[in-house]
Amino acid sequence: MTAASIHSSDPRTRWIIWSAFALLLLVAPLVFPGDLGLSMLCQIGIAIIACLSYNVLLGQGGMLSFGHAVYTGLGAFVAMHALNAFSDGKPSAVAVMLLPLVGGLAGLFFAALLGYVTTKKSGTTFAMITLGIGELVFAMSLMIPEFFGGEGGVSGNRMTEPLLGITFGPQRQVYYLIAVYTFLSVAAMYAFTLTPLGRMLNAVRDNPERVEFVGYNAQRVRYRAFLVAGFFAGISGGLAALNFEIVTAEVVGAARSGGYLLFTFLGGATFFFGPIIGAVLMVLAAVLFSEITKAWLLYLGLIFMFMVMYAPGGIASLIMMNVRIAAFGRLRELLPHYLSMTLAAVVALLGFSALIEMIYHRQLEGASGGALGFLGMTLDTGNALHWLSAAVVAAIGVGLFEWARRRFQVRWNAVHEAIEQATKQRQEASA
Repeated sequence: MTAASIHSSDPRTRWIIWSAFALLLLVAPLVFPGDLGLSMLCQIGIAIIACLSYNVLLGQGGMLSFGHAVYTGLGAFVAMHALNAFSDGKPSAVAVMLLPLVGGLAGLFFAALLGYVTTKKSGTTFAMITLGIGELVFAMSLMIPEFFGGEGGVSGNRMTEPLLGITFGPQRQVYYLIAVYTFLSVAAMYAFTLTPLGRMLNAVRDNPERVEFVGYNAQRVRYRAFLVAGFFAGISGGLAALNFEIVTAEVVGAARSGGYLLFTFLGGATFFFGPIIGAVLMVLAAVLFSEITKAWLLYLGLIFMFMVMYAPGGIASLIMMNVRIAAFGRLRELLPHYLSMTLAAVVALLGFSALIEMIYHRQLEGASGGALGFLGMTLDTGNALHWLSAAVVAAIGVGLFEWARRRFQVRWNAVHEAIEQATKQRQEASA
């Protein structure tokens, strides 16, 4: 659901959605009370703000940025330096609560400084400029240790004097601070999409020439949106500084910027809630998936490739298309096809995963022997039969998936034709 469609829906529906979101943030630590659960929830809240701020550029403004980590990272560094400055005078809990705003103001400052030049151009030129600025800042992080802390980064202590029992020592207290900022930031960025500037940003994305023709300056619109994105990116960085109590040069690197791009796209850049889905996936991949396999980055690359091929609108687009189909009562026709494609995809994934894991084991851990555990089985990289079996399973899975996909495509087209006809009939009846 896009921001505009939410805005045009029943007010009670909007209240239900926002109340459910607030309730989810409130009870999440009760569902995942462990240290790992709290850590992941904190990172998810931070990632939600970062991905939504990035989507102000990508999804709403059509600005492909390769340097968004500059503003989250610099916001984190400034917030950490502010924390250390406060620590000399024993900071109060109120000062620590406001520290993410320091990061936000820092992100706004650097966005104002660098964005004026960056937004002079659009399209590919804009993307290349952001990439260059990102590499420049990352290089500076190793050249100016007084600010960036060198290879060790900058660390601090978020512990404060008790205020109503709040010291920000326990992770749960930090989570609720992050949850408050997450809710307020999400609400503010949603409200931005409904402002004249937000609507004009969509127009600049779709047809900048027409925007210029009706009297608006497209560069100014992009620049102001860049400021908004930089501010919320800085808030995300400030929260990250409080959460981890250390900031290193990695936070301004290209890998971090690429992560924002990748997962915002996977979540669905054309829908407001898409980056929220992407943020959850980003944390799950970085924290859990990376513990399961050393080849997790390769898997992410494959997932990204298949999403571009088969679902370029992201997960949010898939959800909303099926919601529309369900509203017309035709979803049941597609369920058997979804099931067959899922089963075929699982077979293909098993085969490719076995091949990938054997390749990684042979390259990285070959000295420890050829045997490795895989889903309760033992694979031997020195046995040609295991390689052949994995390749056959992968080939069968790909063949089954393509067969199921073609049958699904036929049914999908038929369902959409029926929906279009039903829509026309409703319009004619109402006219």
